[in-house]
Amino acid sequence: MKSDKVGNVLVNLFIVIVFGFVYIPIIMIMIFSFNQGKGLTNWSGFSFKWYVELFTNSTLRSVIFTTIIIAVISTIISTIVGTLAAVSLANFTRKTRNTFLQLNNIPIMNPEIVTAISLFLLFGSFMIPRGYATLLLSHITFSIPYVVITVYPKVRQLDPNIVQAAYDLGATPTKALFKVVLPQIKGAMIAGASIAFTMSFDDFAISYFATMGTPIQNISTFLYLSKRPLEYRQSMNALSTLIVMFIGIKVVFDILKSKKKNKGEFAE
Repeated sequence: MKSDKVGNVLVNLFIVIVFGFVYIPIIMIMIFSFNQGKGLTNWSGFSFKWYVELFTNSTLRSVIFTTIIIAVISTIISTIVGTLAAVSLANFTRKTRNTFLQLNNIPIMNPEIVTAISLFLLFGSFMIPRGYATLLLSHITFSIPYVVITVYPKVRQLDPNIVQAAYDLGATPTKALFKVVLPQIKGAMIAGASIAFTMSFDDFAISYFATMGTPIQNISTFLYLSKRPLEYRQSMNALSTLIVMFIGIKVVFDILKSKKKNKGEFAE
């Protein structure tokens, strides 16, 4: 019994240490985003100045706007293309399906720098001027494989008889897709879109090569190329805090919604 208690204490201590390494830096960033000074070690007083600068500084507004717009558009397009590709793969023969899945996994397993240089050379070969177009195309390109591997397993779980039943009842293939297939894989589509948005929002290497030599920048390339990165450090901490708070509120909302739904089902 004593050894079991010691083992439980050690396990709990290990878990606390792991969570400490993960969350303490995030908590420190959130706390010092309200620091009046620029330091991350000396507290100079409580202030919202960095949050105000986040929305009033024209340079930061432009960078954040570009990042969000590219992430949103690339997420929408990659989710649509990736979902349709996953649905199509389910109708292929096993050999053809496995071949396409292996090809789909190559960009995921490749180092990001390899994909970045490949796209850089591709755009150069076709004389496509670097800018918003190349940035958007690059983000769509590396996001689609993540959507495919997220949605495809859910498509494979669907009962093929449901689609056949829809055809027997007079539904066209398009109507069967929108009325039967997509509603059942909606959760996987949302998961794939979330991954695509996160990958786009956080990307650096591919964005850097896609916009090299142009004034167009997202957050990651802006911080890398900025001649005075420390000047914007606290504003980026404020942005990070807003993102963490938004995600936290969304997670809490989903948990409460799930509990409410489960209580309703239990009451019935």
